[in-house]
Amino acid sequence: MTVEQLVQVQRAQPFRAYRIHLADGRHLDVGHPDFLARSPSGRTAIVYKVDETFEIIDLLLVSSLEILDGKERSQKQ
Repeated sequence: MTVEQLVQVQRAQPFRAYRIHLADGRHLDVGHPDFLARSPSGRTAIVYKVDETFEIIDLLLVSSLEILDGKERSQKQ
């Protein structure tokens, strides 16, 4: 996965929720474009969850992106 691929998914019109898979086996769902913020350098990102908590991730550790169809989204994240 490249940063450019993440940008394409993030800016898609219409936006579709997606899942970020990390190298350690975890995943984070992004249900709205405002729920992800990239650092100016593009090396890290903040992913906000529905419960208003967040995680800071190193984008070099993202293994893949998965587009969600709405039924797959976890409310727990």
